[in-house]
Amino acid sequence: MIADIGVPMFLTGGASAGFAILWVNQAFVRHTGFPPYEVLGRTPRLVPAIFDNRADADRYRLAIEAGEEIHGTVPTRRRDGTAVWTQLTLSPLRDDAGTVTHWVGLRVDVSEHLERFTAQRESLAVERQERMVLDIITRTSDLLTDLSQGDSLAEISALLIGRVVDWCGFYLHDDLLRYAESLDGAPAFGARARQGPHLAAPWPGSAVAPDDVPALDPVQELLDGAGDGPLVFKLDGDYPVWSAAHWLRRDLEERLGGRLRRATVTLHVIPGRRRALGLLVGVLEHRRASLGAEAPSRVPANRADTLLGVVARRAGAAIDNARLYAREHSLAETLQRAMLPEQADIAGLDVWTYYAPNSEHAQVGGDWYDVLDIGPGTVAVVIGDVVGHDVEAAAAMGQLRSVVRSYAYELTDPGPVLERVDQLVTGMRIPRSASMVYAALIRGESAPAAGLGGDAGEAGGAPAAEAWALEYSRAGHLPPLLLRAGTVRQLNEAGGALVGFGRRARATGRVALEPGDALVFYTDGLIERRDRALRVGVDELIEVAGRITAVDAAGVGEELLGRLADAPEDDVAVVVVRVPDPATDRAARVPSPRSRRWLLPSEPSSIGRARHAVLRTCETWGLAEGANAELVVSELVANGVLHGWGHLALRLFNTGDGLRIEVEDANPAPPVTTDGHPNRVGGFGMQIVERLAEWGWRPAGSGKLVWAKLRAVQPPRRTDGRRRVVPPPADGG
Repeated sequence: MIADIGVPMFLTGGASAGFAILWVNQAFVRHTGFPPYEVLGRTPRLVPAIFDNRADADRYRLAIEAGEEIHGTVPTRRRDGTAVWTQLTLSPLRDDAGTVTHWVGLRVDVSEHLERFTAQRESLAVERQERMVLDIITRTSDLLTDLSQGDSLAEISALLIGRVVDWCGFYLHDDLLRYAESLDGAPAFGARARQGPHLAAPWPGSAVAPDDVPALDPVQELLDGAGDGPLVFKLDGDYPVWSAAHWLRRDLEERLGGRLRRATVTLHVIPGRRRALGLLVGVLEHRRASLGAEAPSRVPANRADTLLGVVARRAGAAIDNARLYAREHSLAETLQRAMLPEQADIAGLDVWTYYAPNSEHAQVGGDWYDVLDIGPGTVAVVIGDVVGHDVEAAAAMGQLRSVVRSYAYELTDPGPVLERVDQLVTGMRIPRSASMVYAALIRGESAPAAGLGGDAGEAGGAPAAEAWALEYSRAGHLPPLLLRAGTVRQLNEAGGALVGFGRRARATGRVALEPGDALVFYTDGLIERRDRALRVGVDELIEVAGRITAVDAAGVGEELLGRLADAPEDDVAVVVVRVPDPATDRAARVPSPRSRRWLLPSEPSSIGRARHAVLRTCETWGLAEGANAELVVSELVANGVLHGWGHLALRLFNTGDGLRIEVEDANPAPPVTTDGHPNRVGGFGMQIVERLAEWGWRPAGSGKLVWAKLRAVQPPRRTDGRRRVVPPPADGG
């Protein structure tokens, strides 16, 4: 009965007999092709084969010694030489004493199943690798489209290392070839600063290449467009010391050390719109070739070059776009800086100005202001709004600003000034409509301070307060506000059509100003919101203005911004002009806002403006940290000017336990203190900051914010050893 079973079977002796075959069935003969006389008395090939499997040989040996059944899949051959995979089962037969005397073997041909399984596994491996390639490309694209990612190229390198190559890095080429970790092409933080490889001697003792020596520099030729790549970089090449190839080899040797001797280096061009932007360098160690399909977590070696080429092309497009964005950003910044004036210090008046473009519109818009010291006793204030948030709106604003300035110095009455502006705008055919307020403050005779009698010059009398009068005319603009002793008045007289649409004489409104009065000029961005009518915004502005307690122009402006413009939906321009009241200002005991903000252009003159603003604010708040704050803000603003993008936002906060300074710019690259690196916060200067304050940084919007909190300054000691009591600030708090 057993002999008729269709499964190939055989019977062997015990292990001591060498597993000699004693019997085979007909199925064994049919499947193997071996007749009984050729196998009887021999050890079946299956048994030694299972011991050739190093992973399971010890387990099989122990199982046979213990007399336990074993299973194994081994490669065998039929009598005609055909290779087959066989599933072998050996079961022990015992005598009455329990001793293993024979073994019964079953062999099943599983070649077809293994082939099917292998094909499925290979198909899954290919699918897994395809998904991995797509995942790498997708994640690379995400990193490259996020301009706020300061080290995007380093993140892409980390993504490729271990999955595609054993090491890779980006080398960008402007005038110099340099290792880079960010899209803006700045050297990696922590890397050594080097000179250009082909323009200057990068290593001591090297010389600039003579003009009559041919360039043996495959790296530079690749960057110059001589080939598309990829190029296998020969590490044993005899490159001149002035060449880019020599510098690149030395840089790779420093980064990889001994690993480089066992590797193949491939260079992929990072293409730009007009020229090569740099190289993507991939390093594949020699042991990698032996992994092949046995490493499903890695891209096959034959696809690595293709994938690196895709990454290099996408990086090139992203770098080009980032640089184009930076150029446009710089253009918009330069244009806006040219349009907005420096804030002039006006004798006899307290003036505060603020402008913030809508962050969605490239830091350029149509709002503007001007504060002009026309001459002895006359100050002009202009605020306007051109429709739009683009370069054309800014250009129209610039034309209007120039026109108004020209007539402001020629005429004094606001009505005739606007009439002349109407005429010229009509002739110039400026394509954008605009609204505007033109006001002139005229100084009168000095008068006794409000509420006090007698001669101000007499002993014990109050200082004389200068009398001012306001004349103004409006061209379709929101009326300014007059704040006086807790009341708010809209200056809505002298209204008229938009600029360029005036068909009749412009009127001029007049109002006498008293000491302590404050004028607020603003654009609609301060109050306009999508979910409410403009009239509601004006009512809220009047209500907020009526509750202002500040006694300086900056305090008035800060209260308005803090309550109305935390999340503006349009450009915001505000000018606050206050007539000081020497009799009451210093004695005022009302709280003043404990924050200040300024928007500064990215130019050296902003450093001095920031220092002056901080000193003036510390004096207003009665803080002893003025000198230290001046040093800290000077360093932070200077580094923002040198290494930041766009306008700088300077903010001060009196936290109660120290002054906090914040400087924000649009460059997302994080600050570092190490000398020798672009985009660093500073070297020696930051050592001063660290001695005076705690500092740090965080991402903010599309850029970064650097903050410093000053350590409180102790009041000086008196000569008798006790601390001198510092009086509270004049504005309270």
